[in-house]
Amino acid sequence: MMENIRKKLEGREMLVFSITTVLFLFAAAFLLAAPKDLARGMVIIVLTRDALVTDYFELAGFGAAFLNAGLVMGLAILLIRLQKIPFTGLTMAVLFINAGFALFGKNPVNILPMLFGTWLYARFHRTGMNRYIYTALFGSCLAPMVTELVYLLPFSFPVNLGIAILTGILSGFVLPPLSVHTASMHMGYNLFNMGFAGGLFAFVMMCVLQSFGLESNSVFIWSYGRPLWLLAGLYLYFTATLLFGLFLNRGSLRSFLHLMRHPGRAVTDFVLMEGVPASLVNMGLIGLLCTTYILLIGGDLSGPVVGAILTAFGFAAFGVHIRNYLPVLSGVFLSTIFTHMLPTTPGIQMGAVSAVGLAPVAGQFGIPAGIIAGMLHGAVVVCTSSLYGGLNLYNNGFSTGLIAIVLVPTLESFIKGFQIKKEQKKRQ
Repeated sequence: MMENIRKKLEGREMLVFSITTVLFLFAAAFLLAAPKDLARGMVIIVLTRDALVTDYFELAGFGAAFLNAGLVMGLAILLIRLQKIPFTGLTMAVLFINAGFALFGKNPVNILPMLFGTWLYARFHRTGMNRYIYTALFGSCLAPMVTELVYLLPFSFPVNLGIAILTGILSGFVLPPLSVHTASMHMGYNLFNMGFAGGLFAFVMMCVLQSFGLESNSVFIWSYGRPLWLLAGLYLYFTATLLFGLFLNRGSLRSFLHLMRHPGRAVTDFVLMEGVPASLVNMGLIGLLCTTYILLIGGDLSGPVVGAILTAFGFAAFGVHIRNYLPVLSGVFLSTIFTHMLPTTPGIQMGAVSAVGLAPVAGQFGIPAGIIAGMLHGAVVVCTSSLYGGLNLYNNGFSTGLIAIVLVPTLESFIKGFQIKKEQKKRQ
């Protein structure tokens, strides 16, 4: 019987897993709130400012937040399926970053202008949308810009809305070439490349707005505490993911152990390189690790924190594993010992989990480099959001991009210097 199930799932494991996750989110939504409350909550989510940090748990309730996450993730699955793209590790990364950020900033309405802008870019270059679908979905990090301009501009509502939509379309059109350039800047050592590209675009837009006497300010809406049912749900979901991977691999951990040998530098697609079972096991372990870390430090299972955990969970199929993530996580924690910040500071909680973006640094250069990268991330991430008024949801991606650009050449220079000295000693 078990063998028959494996055969039926063969080649469709990640698709089935993704759809099951969406159904799980919908089920959670309807268990937590009545339909009328869900409808009211969705209206609040769509019409409210979405600048970083806007916690949908606190703003609209748990039920509406999970419903929104299910809708955004479901839309992403639909678009990927329409383009007939196979489900790989990159697919998991893009699906779960969208599900995660749909708990604090994204909704099915404010992401549409960016998606349309990228479609126009594909049409302009006479190429298929399948080439840019991942860029479009990652690029929805600028979704707050749409709702922010509606409320920020001094014109009538229809004019404000029109300008906001056009700006969103512009961002979707600009991000594809910009993201290619930023990827070359950090050389694949920042897994959140679109966060860096989006941050640069948002910074430019912020400067333009300020030149007209307009200014977007960051928001801070945050739900405190760790509801027991939510904690149990996360542990259950991540454990089920791990067990599903073991089931598909007939209990073997060989491919998973091989997976952890990879440095993780982009592009490292674990699904293509090591298979679905190993990737699922790794995803489950990373999810459990991140959740346990938040529990141990006494952090909050807020929308942003749960969103960051889901993001790390997705990227565990695309470059992140325990060996290259733990040093960076340790670095973020250590940064709180030597500074005035606390591990429970909201920005540091998100930063610690989202430090997965710098995992390739530890994977390539070793544990000390990973710790340094994490410590720098803990210091930088709390400063960057103010640069663009919370208009870029992937603030951690912008921070990790800056750190990678500064740190990686420095590390390479030191390594090259040591190698030269070593060769000189051999010749003597």
